[in-house]
Amino acid sequence: MNTVKRNEETRKKGPIKDVLNKFKYSFQGLAYCFKNETSFIFETIALVAAIGVGIFFHITAFEWLLTLGSIFLIMVIESLNTALECIVDMVCPEYNPLAGAAKDCGSAATCISTFLAVAANAVIFIPYIIELFK
Repeated sequence: MNTVKRNEETRKKGPIKDVLNKFKYSFQGLAYCFKNETSFIFETIALVAAIGVGIFFHITAFEWLLTLGSIFLIMVIESLNTALECIVDMVCPEYNPLAGAAKDCGSAATCISTFLAVAANAVIFIPYIIELFK
């Protein structure tokens, strides 16, 4: 269903249905990421692991913010990268250097955010780990 038709149908249903439809479309996007992006599954595992480790070490509210924020940032960028790849594949089904560059740049954004999350979580959790083994 195209976006114009989707928007017309939403206006006819009212604001509550509009909000519910937006959640439905968001969950469809999440389901697509889980089904088609292995890295999204790994990022979810990392999120669950970070929550477990954070609970174990009783990290501060600010540390929770950094931990969850950095991992959710990866997942947001991964979702946008997946959307970019879908659009590129739709517009340019055959190989094109610019299409490849667009996909590579999207992948680079995910990679950079992953480095940021690893660094932030290392700064948070390494002191706790060191303290645990003292």
